Amino acid sequence: MLGGYLTKKWFSMAVVAAVMRFFLVGQSFAADEIKVGIMVPTTGLEAAFGRDMENAILLAVSEINAKGGILGKNVITTTSDDACDPKQATAAANKLIAEDVVAVVGGYCSPATAPTLKIYGDAGVSIVIPVADSSKLIGVNPGNGFQINSAGIDQVITAVNLFKEKKIKKLAIIHQRDSYSKELAALTEKKWKAMGHEVVAVEVVAKGEQDHSALVTRLKRKAPDAVFWTAYYDDGPLVIKQLRQGGFSKLIAVGDGSNSPKLMEIAGKAAEGVFCFSKPMIEYLPAAKAFVDSYKKKFNQDPGPYSALSYDGMNLLADAIIRAGAADKAAIIKALKETKEFKGIAGPISFKPNNTLAVSNFVVLIAKGNNWALYN
Repeated sequence: MLGGYLTKKWFSMAVVAAVMRFFLVGQSFAADEIKVGIMVPTTGLEAAFGRDMENAILLAVSEINAKGGILGKNVITTTSDDACDPKQATAAANKLIAEDVVAVVGGYCSPATAPTLKIYGDAGVSIVIPVADSSKLIGVNPGNGFQINSAGIDQVITAVNLFKEKKIKKLAIIHQRDSYSKELAALTEKKWKAMGHEVVAVEVVAKGEQDHSALVTRLKRKAPDAVFWTAYYDDGPLVIKQLRQGGFSKLIAVGDGSNSPKLMEIAGKAAEGVFCFSKPMIEYLPAAKAFVDSYKKKFNQDPGPYSALSYDGMNLLADAIIRAGAADKAAIIKALKETKEFKGIAGPISFKPNNTLAVSNFVVLIAKGNNWALYN
């Protein structure tokens, strides 16, 4: 009986030891990895931009791992789809928190990014935001979100400086009532009026609307010196085409939501000479050549307009973790706040006290042929 008891006891202890060894091995593997979350739209109307952002982040991760990882640890990623929708973005953020990521890189649409900041903040997780640029993010940022693009007001300053250079006096603004285009329109109107100039019209175009003849008639009657389309490229080309067909020959400008070459593809010759206020694009970044070559080789396609910022976002995060000395969430946030002149391919990165980019990176583009060219 005693022998049987000892045998059972030995067997039980062996099982426990085996389980412990399995657990510890699993832990040792986990200890050799740093998990980073990627939050981008991979479904919906903006999925192409989201996939491009994800590709750029994954390229940065592959390069980091090829050089030995971060602090000797391999970087792994997990992607969560926010679909540019606030409700789905909330679920996406909670998913990443549940997967215990140490930090997140992502954020394309400002309305979808906004509700995630508190979720990440409550979990002590930092998020490096490559694209979403609404100034409203500042008000809901508990201190863990870092915008490495320029905020909306920086685009406004770039826009009004061009209008002033072109001796514009009367401005018409068109938005689509979504938070991005409406805010850009409101900020531009406020700034332009503060400069002593006139905003003769603020118009709203419904998404998917095809007939803009009434809009063209109203604008011709108010005789603006320039029209500023603040919304996205999918509807803007038709507005531009019908404005030109209706006889409006003066300056037309678009915001960074329309910086895709698709605007020229859709608008055709009507887009010639249109100005665009844009985030840095790889075509005009001398430091981006190696990145472009690597991106094409890895994904067999050209990188998109937000790829450089997304690539920089992952590399900035890696740099912050190295400076923090550990994949510790609080230490990473502190290191990100202390970033000074990090050298990204889209330009140097430092932060203001509110975690927005210290120096504007907006440029002015002009439509020539079927593409954008740097204006100055």
